[in-house]
Amino acid sequence: MSITKAQQEVDSWIKAHGVRYFNELTNMAQLTEEVGEVARIIARRYGEQSEKESDKDKDLGEELADVLFVVLCLANQTGVDLQEAFDKKLKLKAKRDHDRHQNNEKLK
Repeated sequence: MSITKAQQEVDSWIKAHGVRYFNELTNMAQLTEEVGEVARIIARRYGEQSEKESDKDKDLGEELADVLFVVLCLANQTGVDLQEAFDKKLKLKAKRDHDRHQNNEKLK
């Protein structure tokens, strides 16, 4: 699914199941909360912290999808064409970072 299609799907979901988008500040707070849930899983599953029994059933994919959903909401409600922005960013990163990463001894 393209990012454009994902933005359309989120908008359709909001119209069918929600009353309206939460305001931008509420969605920003939700995004922070969702990123925190991803961070907790990563820190405990892949980092040095021990994983609590209550965290072992947490689904990283589901939590990442929550982050994506809120990002798409924020893009929709602020008029950002995320497909266009992502394509532009990817081109910029490819041009700017290719040699830097290829020549980074830490990555070899």
